[in-house]
Amino acid sequence: MLEEIQQLLGFVPVEVQERIAQKTGINENDIYGVVSFYSYFTMQPRARHRIQICLGTACYVKGGKEIAEKIESTLQIKLGENTPDGRFTYEEARCFGTCGLAPVLVVDGTVYGKVKLEDVDEILSRYE
Repeated sequence: MLEEIQQLLGFVPVEVQERIAQKTGINENDIYGVVSFYSYFTMQPRARHRIQICLGTACYVKGGKEIAEKIESTLQIKLGENTPDGRFTYEEARCFGTCGLAPVLVVDGTVYGKVKLEDVDEILSRYE
């Protein structure tokens, strides 16, 4: 049910979670726990393009934090936010299983590996 709502609306708002709890008898906290735990779900609408920066151990030690800061500076948003123009949603990930490519940036499912600071602007420019 949650997957269907995520696909239909693009997010699972708290109000909908409350309604599901009322109709199914499932505890609201359990529903919230699932939605907040799995990165597939979001409680706010996403922008046109989804940027995910890996901050798992391998990516972090190979410059992931600096890449994350560059993206924040370039887009003028923080992790978990959307750009005001609705172009990008910026999210943190812990591991994509591509540690050999660290640091990793994923945009709309496309994996960019061994990303350098100077690559960020060019990568973002591909997405209008």
